[in-house]
Formats: sequence, C-alpha cells, structure tokens
Amino acid sequence: MLRSSLITAFCLVSLTSAASLVVQSPLNAVSDKWSWEDCGLETNPVQIQSIEISPDPPLPGKPLTVTVTGTANEVIEEGATADVTVKLGLIKLLSKTFDVCEEARNANASVQCPVEKGQYIVEQTVDLPKEIPPAKFKVHIDGYTVDEDDLMCMDLTIDFTKKHFW
Repeated sequence: MLRSSLITAFCLVSLTSAASLVVQSPLNAVSDKWSWEDCGLETNPVQIQSIEISPDPPLPGKPLTVTVTGTANEVIEEGATADVTVKLGLIKLLSKTFDVCEEARNANASVQCPVEKGQYIVEQTVDLPKEIPPAKFKVHIDGYTVDEDDLMCMDLTIDFTKKHFW
C-alpha cells in the first residue's frame, strides 16, 4: 500500500507537470529538500518556467500542492505518453509508460487534452502518505507526443531524509 501510494503521488506530481507543460533552465534547485531539472531540449513543445510546492519542504502525511507555470508551443493531443521512472537511491520502484491525457483526466487536472498552444498555470494537490521512508527519491520523466516525438524531459528529486524535518 505504501509503495503504490507513494508512486501514485510522485506520478501525479510528475504527470501534472508533463501533462500541461516542461523545463527551461538547466538546473532549478529550489532548496536542498527538492529540485527539478530540465533534461530536454529548448525546442521541445513544452517549456516550464517555474515549479512551486507547498508546503516547502514536502511533508509525509500532508497534502502536497504543486503549481507549474509553463508554455505549450504545440497542441498536445490524445495519445501523448510519459515514461516515468521512480528510484529510491539505486532501487527502481517504478518504470512505467502512462497515457498523459488519461492521467490528467483521472487526476481531474485543470488542463485537459487537447492542450492548445499557450501559457498555463496548473495546480494539483496530492496526499502524501505518512509512511514515506526517510530517503531521497528521484523521478525521471520522458514525455512524447502522439507521433512519438520528444515532448519534454524532466528530473525531479525530493529528499525526505529526517535531517530536513527537524
């Protein structure tokens, strides 16, 4: 149950970002507790300007709200996918392909497919399980258009080690 809840939380956070938007500057280290990084190209259809979380730092057992500001430079159509890998240290917890539009619908995200060109602010809240182990999690996302062209690439790191929660 813990594993599926944690993976669901990370995937919702990741796919909320991927479903609507992607990253612009090379390293966006927000704090020593979490960060995001662009691993894509400036020509990708989706570019993210900012990601904010609340509470900061994220807390096990509490709701986590993620606000993403970004731009879709192309229409994102049904059939877009995201390959998501979640790691705990060197241990791979999840490696799965998600239908971006379906995940956005299931999460009742404010942006739904088709996503038209333009700038968006997307806010999504997920409940983090209280049983999150004190560890650093890494999430890697590769997004693809319906035609299997690159859509976006993002790396997220969230550090739940106890030293950050004193």
